[in-house]
Amino acid sequence: MSDAFLSTLARKAELREAAGLRRALRHREPDEPMLDLAGNDYLGLARNAQVLDAATRALREYGLGATGSRLVRGSTVEHEKLERELAHLLNFDEALVYSSGYMANLGAIRALARPDTVFVLDAHAHASLIDGCRLAGVRTITARHNNLDDYERILAEKGHDAVVVTESVFSVDGDIAPLRELHALCTRFDVALLVDDAHALGVIGPGGAVRECGLAGKANIVVTATLSKALGAAGGVIAAHQTFIRHLVDTSRTFLYDTALSPSVAAGARAALHIITERGDQLRTELHERAAFAHQVFTSAGLDVTSPAAGVLSIAAPSADAAVIWARSCGNAGVAVGCFRPPSTPDRRSRLRITINVGLRADDFRKAVSVVCDARPS
Repeated sequence: MSDAFLSTLARKAELREAAGLRRALRHREPDEPMLDLAGNDYLGLARNAQVLDAATRALREYGLGATGSRLVRGSTVEHEKLERELAHLLNFDEALVYSSGYMANLGAIRALARPDTVFVLDAHAHASLIDGCRLAGVRTITARHNNLDDYERILAEKGHDAVVVTESVFSVDGDIAPLRELHALCTRFDVALLVDDAHALGVIGPGGAVRECGLAGKANIVVTATLSKALGAAGGVIAAHQTFIRHLVDTSRTFLYDTALSPSVAAGARAALHIITERGDQLRTELHERAAFAHQVFTSAGLDVTSPAAGVLSIAAPSADAAVIWARSCGNAGVAVGCFRPPSTPDRRSRLRITINVGLRADDFRKAVSVVCDARPS
């Protein structure tokens, strides 16, 4: 790298810091006492004994990593069982597991793309969906957030060669897409619907928002999700018609050329999946009750907070600097919260993101919510 290039990067870093947009990594100790309202372990399964036991058994059997891509060396019975059980849970013909939800989204978009396809993305779509469109080289149009009239206008202009792309539960503000209405529009215009169900899987019913809406298994729907949230594991999945999954196995570059998910993680994800199907109702009830409680407390404190459709609440901050100070004050008081600033926010507004964690004891959760209120900048 040239001195001029490094100087340019240093100047950009200075500008980001001046705007309150500097990022910093912070290590986490295994026994950290911090109360977690920042991670995505909604149902508290990342440290569940059954999950850890299953992962440990597979770790001893297969070793640390998959050692290769699924088609070369990395496919195991753990992957195959996980895919069958995910397909059943999501109510689709088949499912294909990727190393991450990000890779799954990139793979799904590339597989849906044809030379003249227009991708219609919700304005609040996740970065992985945006990046998937960029890397696929497709033309994109942004629809106003959850605005059915805007979707209809765009689809009426663009004809049949389009794909509508949305999250079910949006990752920043925690609101939910009008999936039934979107699907009706897509059916009317004969276009495909891609739904990233990451923040709904295991939280809005065991099988996510698409299944709860009665849309799972429809031929014109492709569902992606990550296994790193309610399942407390890692990896991603695409669920769709078997012909589409066959196409992915043959052609998806983020599947073909990527080292497979570790078999131990796949085994742990299966154990978590069993928990959310067999006794997940109790966990989900607790999560929604806690989300409603947090929303009521934040609202009563005069905070500008979104209504939670699942396990995410978003609290507006006056500025990027204020968000950083607020999050740091929470941390100093023993509570971890998400600090979202541009470019991680879809509307360039800074906020704290609060994620509900059933793994916290009830009194610790209430304490953490109070800390967020007390720590807000004056």
